[in-house]
Amino acid sequence: MKVFAVTGTSEIATVYMADMGQGRLIEFVEALQPPYSRDERWIMMVSTLFGCPVKCAICDAGGQYQGKLSAEEILAQIDHMVRRWYSDGRVPASKFKIQFARMGEPALNMAVLDALEELPRHYDAPGLMPSISTIAPHGREAFFERLIEVKDRLYANGRFQFQFSIHTTDTVVRDQLIPVRKWDFDQMAAYGEKFLRPGDRKITLNFALAKGMPVEPDVLLRYFDPAHYLIKITPINPTCQAIKNGLVSYIDPKQPESRNGVAHLLVEAGYEVIVSVGEVVENQIGSNCGQYVLNYLESRTSVKDGYTYQVKSV
Repeated sequence: MKVFAVTGTSEIATVYMADMGQGRLIEFVEALQPPYSRDERWIMMVSTLFGCPVKCAICDAGGQYQGKLSAEEILAQIDHMVRRWYSDGRVPASKFKIQFARMGEPALNMAVLDALEELPRHYDAPGLMPSISTIAPHGREAFFERLIEVKDRLYANGRFQFQFSIHTTDTVVRDQLIPVRKWDFDQMAAYGEKFLRPGDRKITLNFALAKGMPVEPDVLLRYFDPAHYLIKITPINPTCQAIKNGLVSYIDPKQPESRNGVAHLLVEAGYEVIVSVGEVVENQIGSNCGQYVLNYLESRTSVKDGYTYQVKSV
């Protein structure tokens, strides 16, 4: 792995761009959650695919798909960031979260599970908490069954975060946003029953919410018990694809009051709701958006309220 460029700031987020050989490019990210320090909360986002075949309407990672990363290539991203700050592999953060969510749908790559098996052996990190966010693609039952076994053996008692990316309760709109075959809500709920153990974190239902996208509490309550699921609402990041497809974020990071409507209805329905906005500067860095910086480098096209940080060659 050769890191060839970097952008951002170590106080908020840093995006690394790397060539894995044969012109296969990836991005990976480390970020903080101000006011917490790196020794308290440290977040990483790593790539699992070269591009992504799903081509979600809000994500720039769905460009030319060039295959899957190996477990060694996934771990190399993490190691690059860890060794930069902790050369001995001891990560003191009380929350050391690794999200397999930068470029690529993780359930399409069994090597993600191999990497999860190796992580506890690689680092002395008591706060280690991996995170898998998935659209639940059709035909990946073997991945999800093995994920339960790995989670139960290595990350029990709340040390793993699992998330379904749903975005809307309208199945027609959901198919437009995520244009591949995937589990319906019945299948997600059935898997959730098998996945959860006493002491596990609630499963997250994520909504990167655009204006006009329905989020109906009554629909969610048919499938997802608030005792076992929580709701996370995030803005739609200013990706090139979101702008091309005319998707405007329901939440305006610059106007906090914009987040109250849907969140209030979901709370009334009994759900725990997290509205995750983050720092506006992360959009300027490009750390929020899969393959956003690489897209910028290729096209040299900026987007409104988006990338403004200088890319530095390494």
